[in-house]
Amino acid sequence: MAQQENTKRTIKPNTKRSSKHGTTPHGTTLRRTLRREAPSTVGLLVDAQDFAAMRRYRTFPFDDHTAYLHQVEGLLKSLAAQGMHTTVALFDPEDYADFCAESDLDADTGASRSRFTAEIAAAGATVAYTGQSLTDLIPLLVSRAVRQATWEYATLLLADLGACAECGQDIGRAAFDRASHLLTRLLETAGPGTHHLVCSTPTEKDQLLAVLHTHRDATGPARLDTSEGAEFATVLAVAIALESPGGVVLRTSTPDSPDRVHGWRLAYGALAPLTAGEVFNAYCTDAETGEPVSPESGVEYSAGFDIGADPAERHH
Repeated sequence: MAQQENTKRTIKPNTKRSSKHGTTPHGTTLRRTLRREAPSTVGLLVDAQDFAAMRRYRTFPFDDHTAYLHQVEGLLKSLAAQGMHTTVALFDPEDYADFCAESDLDADTGASRSRFTAEIAAAGATVAYTGQSLTDLIPLLVSRAVRQATWEYATLLLADLGACAECGQDIGRAAFDRASHLLTRLLETAGPGTHHLVCSTPTEKDQLLAVLHTHRDATGPARLDTSEGAEFATVLAVAIALESPGGVVLRTSTPDSPDRVHGWRLAYGALAPLTAGEVFNAYCTDAETGEPVSPESGVEYSAGFDIGADPAERHH
């Protein structure tokens, strides 16, 4: 009995000290809970060229890109198994070097790589990891990075146009408002179905391309991703502001019917419908080589329809 009482007295103070320092089982459980609720970000080197550029850093621990991707996929699965939300960001070695130079950081440290990953996750393109393979995740990540770069470039183009010499109106803002109006009218007139829209326009440095996916039921407005809509309107606005030969293609899918493809060219701030033959030629021609492409089976190539939008005022 005495020994039992002594044991109780010995255990009791230790329990208090453990609680004070947060090492009780309860405290450990709380920390694990908090850890699961803290999101994680993984910076990914998607291709062999970017991977090779990072190998110049002594602290970068990998020497084989395939093995690196295998380890990254294992890490993502491990984080998911712990119930943690994880996003994957595109790690660009050139941007990383610039970031370290601007922030006066040693680029050859894991801490700098971690800080850069956090920065790009906050402002760059990311993909949420939901258990998909890297084979599926990488193309989606690259696509989002290209979309963001296109939007940023188009936004800068519009911002640099300044004000109209005649009316003082901001040319970029007016073009964006006009593009948003055209997009709204196009979606309203397209009717029900699943819609896939592509807008393209050339610039001095690049061919800008924006893609938008929407769905509209028999009743109610079209449902679309807000960011996709803004990107599409921005690229269309560049074509309007620069009066460049932009174009829009719409592909609509409805149950039990062949897909329909319509097309328009941009003319003086309005979308002018293409003929069925022009739509066919545009859709069935390789954009890079100019060579003809076989038409798809079960697809109708139709003239663009009138969206009922009056011409816009032009700025010079």
